[in-house]
Amino acid sequence: MSLLGVTNARGVSRVGAGLALALLLAGCGGGFNFFQGGERSREAAAEIHAQERVARGQQRQSTIWDLFTNVDPPSTTVEVNRYIWRAALEVLDFLPVQSVDPFSGVLVTGFGTPPGGGRAYRAAVLVNDPALDARSLNVAIMTQGGPASRETIRAVEDAILTRARQLRIQDRGL
Repeated sequence: MSLLGVTNARGVSRVGAGLALALLLAGCGGGFNFFQGGERSREAAAEIHAQERVARGQQRQSTIWDLFTNVDPPSTTVEVNRYIWRAALEVLDFLPVQSVDPFSGVLVTGFGTPPGGGRAYRAAVLVNDPALDARSLNVAIMTQGGPASRETIRAVEDAILTRARQLRIQDRGL
């Protein structure tokens, strides 16, 4: 009889361990959960929180994970001022074009010598706004020895902006 009692105790302990394991896994798995009320209550809680945020004027709270997501639609592009873009191509036409992307507003050139000049320059232009304004234009100019002087960069920026204004006046027939 003691042999039968030991076998029965082992069976009960195995059933008890199996039941405890099943309850533990059910609690962690997101299925039926005795402590939180299941999936339906999570959805209801999320809806209540969303309604409270709308009532407070907040559509969505940002988190650290928003840095790793792209919330813009893939068809969104940077708007580029067409007059500044054309003017940059015209003013820097003595430089060989290495890379050009009119959708993002980036123009990169190779080294070239301006007419009547003795020093070779290389330029990178970024047009990042649709306004015909100096804020829309970023120019970086390099020489073979390093960055060009601030006066040279300013002169090129002024030449591009002046030509852009001339192109706009011609386009509108003023």
